Amino acid sequence: MTKIECILRPNKISEILESLGQLGIKGMTVTEAIGCGLQKGHTKDNWNTELNINLLPKTKIEMVVSDSMLDEVIEKIIEISRTGEIGDGKIFTYPIGNAIRIRTGETGISAI
Repeated sequence: MTKIECILRPNKISEILESLGQLGIKGMTVTEAIGCGLQKGHTKDNWNTELNINLLPKTKIEMVVSDSMLDEVIEKIIEISRTGEIGDGKIFTYPIGNAIRIRTGETGISAI
């Protein structure tokens, strides 16, 4: 099992969630976030005052998938998210030793 953590543009999330559902991904956590990377924010004119905004809105998606689905899920996320512009996001993966469904006590891949 592998945990996939993605930091992505908010306007891509609906399409990603729909595509992941079609792949059979049933569980994930989606969090609104703010952050910066290579974009380094932007400048916004507000009431004739220039504001430097360093943190931009992003969306974080976290899920645990079986190792057999890992490449397919990552490819789908990249396919939808890539615009070729700075700010497309990042994907991180982490190996998972075990998963436990608290309600039933199921462990391993059956718990996800």
